[in-house]
Amino acid sequence: MDVERCDRCGEPHDKTDPAALAWTREIAPDGRVTWLCVTCSRRHLRDIEAKLATEWWVGPAPDA
Repeated sequence: MDVERCDRCGEPHDKTDPAALAWTREIAPDGRVTWLCVTCSRRHLRDIEAKLATEWWVGPAPDA
């Protein structure tokens, strides 16, 4: 089974960690599911709320 990871920084999504409840899930129109860790979700909250495509998000993805 593949480990789910943050789509921006690559952090593994550990579903047993209580902090996993704060991760953000996105379902693309084609059905693809992506996840954002807590840090990336907070960093890009305005971009997410504005429904901007990830290509338009300010700043590069952080180093993994």
